[in-house]
Amino acid sequence: MTDTMAQSDQLKMAPIPASIEVTAKQALESAALPNLFPAGTRVYIADLGFTNSQTPARAAQRLRDLGYEPVPHIASRRITSKSALDERIARFAQEAGVTDVLVIGGGLTRSVGEFDSSMTVLESAILDRHGIENIGVAGHPEGNPDFSDDVAIEALRLKQAFGERTGAKVRIVTQFGFSPDRIIDWSQTLALHGIDLPVHLGVAGPARLTTLLKYAAMCGVGNSIEFLKKRALSLSALATNHSPESVVGPIENHWRQTPGTGIRQIHVFPFGGIEKSAEWLEARGSWRENPQHADYESN
Repeated sequence: MTDTMAQSDQLKMAPIPASIEVTAKQALESAALPNLFPAGTRVYIADLGFTNSQTPARAAQRLRDLGYEPVPHIASRRITSKSALDERIARFAQEAGVTDVLVIGGGLTRSVGEFDSSMTVLESAILDRHGIENIGVAGHPEGNPDFSDDVAIEALRLKQAFGERTGAKVRIVTQFGFSPDRIIDWSQTLALHGIDLPVHLGVAGPARLTTLLKYAAMCGVGNSIEFLKKRALSLSALATNHSPESVVGPIENHWRQTPGTGIRQIHVFPFGGIEKSAEWLEARGSWRENPQHADYESN
């Protein structure tokens, strides 16, 4: 057996790799974080509407000090000005060595400043000025109540073109969902629209159904809300825990069996707590030492 064939067989059996996200408060204060994730793991820092750049920068710095790869969210419509964005990105880069961010719209229907979309942040050239080489952009397998599917596809085309034009390594990081068939179909549909960006699929970590229903409602994931409600009716109590394997298992099988798929990994939303999600990922084998290095190169 050749080395190439052996590597291919190993991939077919390997668990799909994963990233995870935390709040800035968790990044700064959690005593569980040291050694909780493998070194090099991408750890996203959720944007909860901070009006200053100090808290998320300090959060990113602690994650870096712990050996992780901090990936701050940049909520475009929450940024008040170009100078505010420049200050924030400068702090990330200088204080925490950040080279990777997730640029999102930010959940507001109207911007508070100069940026009305994630594309306007990308086009500002501020990320490039501070050495941000890897950029995540949002994907919505279940759609988004704020815009149509056609608008979403066109936005991804523009972001792919931005990466091709500038050399930035752009990837898609999706909202979480609970229908693996729908998520996989969405990822395959991208190719039909000429979009071949790497895809990191959002999934919810272990949590109670009541918790998931709350976050699904907050995030506007309508189809997932209906799925969870139907499942809850068939159970004895809403307090029953949700197992992510019902979603991740089919995604992982597709990833293993589909050469050329755009899916690269899963991205875990730890709604039931970062320790529970870490334990689950460790048990299933999705955590690896320096798990994202190859992915950085392939982006």
